[in-house]
Amino acid sequence: MPAKPAPIKKAAKPKEKPAEPEPAPAEPAPAEAPAEAPPAEAAPAEAAPPAEAAPAAEEAPAAAPEAPAEAPADAPAEAAPAAEEAAAPAAPEAPAEAAAPAAEEAAADAAPAAEAPADAAAAPAEGEAPAPAEGEAPAEGEAAPAEPVEEVKAPTPPPPPEPTSEPLELGVEDVTDTTVIISWRPPATVGKDGLDGYTVEIAKEGTDDWKAANEELTISCRYVIKNQTTGDRLNIRVVAMNPGGRSPPAALPESVLVKEVGERPKIRLPRFLRQRYVKGVGDKINIVIPFVGKPAPAVSWTKDGEPLDTKRVNVRNSDRDSIFFIRQSERDDSGTYEMTVKVESFEDKASFVLQICELPGPPASVKIADTWGFNVALEWTEPKDNGNTTITGYTIQKADQKTGDWYTVVEHYHRMNATISDLIMGNSYKFRVYAENKCGRSEEATCTKDAAKILKTGIDYKPPIYKEHDFSEAPKFTTEMPNRSTTVGYTAKLLCSVRGCPKPQIVWMKNQMIIGEDPKFRQINNQGIVSLEIRKPGSFDGGVYACRAKNALGEATITCKLEVKQPVIVEKEK
Repeated sequence: MPAKPAPIKKAAKPKEKPAEPEPAPAEPAPAEAPAEAPPAEAAPAEAAPPAEAAPAAEEAPAAAPEAPAEAPADAPAEAAPAAEEAAAPAAPEAPAEAAAPAAEEAAADAAPAAEAPADAAAAPAEGEAPAPAEGEAPAEGEAAPAEPVEEVKAPTPPPPPEPTSEPLELGVEDVTDTTVIISWRPPATVGKDGLDGYTVEIAKEGTDDWKAANEELTISCRYVIKNQTTGDRLNIRVVAMNPGGRSPPAALPESVLVKEVGERPKIRLPRFLRQRYVKGVGDKINIVIPFVGKPAPAVSWTKDGEPLDTKRVNVRNSDRDSIFFIRQSERDDSGTYEMTVKVESFEDKASFVLQICELPGPPASVKIADTWGFNVALEWTEPKDNGNTTITGYTIQKADQKTGDWYTVVEHYHRMNATISDLIMGNSYKFRVYAENKCGRSEEATCTKDAAKILKTGIDYKPPIYKEHDFSEAPKFTTEMPNRSTTVGYTAKLLCSVRGCPKPQIVWMKNQMIIGEDPKFRQINNQGIVSLEIRKPGSFDGGVYACRAKNALGEATITCKLEVKQPVIVEKEK
């Protein structure tokens, strides 16, 4: 009795291109199996021997799926895991008791099926999932095929970086016997990629053997090419580097001879040393004198034509300047110092005068030359020690022998004789003189040996005779008294000024009547300013007022008119 074929289980479709096999026949046909079997290269696996089919059947569930008739050669490998995942949840549906008889029945059916070459060729390899038949949907629990993903276009690659333009204005700054100093300016076009640095390349004249002078890129636009052989001629060029590579080289138009360029020596003496340089005893002296010359000049110093005393003076020389240094100056350091700079057969000299001064001594002598009235004439001589500098002046002091206190009479006096005046009669005076120079006043002074006594002499005072001036004058009004107007009830005041000697008598009149001591009127006469105050005048107080001034030499009168007005009262409208 032929074995009953197992029910076909629907397998998951592959994700990319599902296979389209033909539906398998209900019963195997041995005669037609070889014709329908795919070629050996397309079969996923060889036919399993009967020995291996039995355990596979025991592990299978109640219904084993039937292999498809044809397996596509281009079936993707991803279908096998998908089939295993789909088969896993289907196993628990069969009851545990039915698993053993179903496994035995499947093993019996698998033995004759293994003998058929067509079924063996069409069966999938162990662990692979069978492809579903055309038009069938994937089983429940199996993953649905993914939709085809649209291709994403790759971004356009950025343009490759470009090198910079060549450096500009390449030139030689200086040349010595072993070095060449060059400088240049950055390229005109650097670009957005920036600049990594510069490479300096050299080659001997007549060769194309260019070598980099700097092991690492230099960022500075100045470079010192060192360790060169004296007498060589070098071709020099500079290349700018960036991510784009090398720029066009900037080369010197002519080769450079490695040789010290000679320069005549020249001393640049500071301006303050072009005249006498004066310092005090104990001061520190530090002078820097620059010079030029190539090769490095030889520097030498002398003092008054003799070599320097290195115990007193320190000299430190460099290629550009010489430092003259004295820690604590003394008077013996004064003199003429000469500096000589020599390059081969050329030399330059410069000298300056250093003068160390201190406080001077007092004048050699001071004496009283003459005395008359309230005056004393003094004379003195220059001090023996001027402090190694010129005397700039003298200070003179006096002292009254009654008190003994000294008072300064004259300071910064330039002559060596002086006249002291305004002395007190009957007193005796002594005098002393100090000397002064740039460092200050001498510590001591020279005093007169004798005292100058101002004698008392009889003086007849005759006062001058002056002719007395006659100030007598008749009264005279110096200002006019203008007419006035006022309102009833408002105080009025009349003013005028008068002069005269002797002092004139003032009389006020109203309408040619003397006012007298009427309390309504107030009369004031102060230093020639005459005033009449009318207190709260009425309408009858108006009229002609006159002021008369009289003394022994005459009289004078001045008049004015006073008008008293009534106030205007406007009745209110009803």
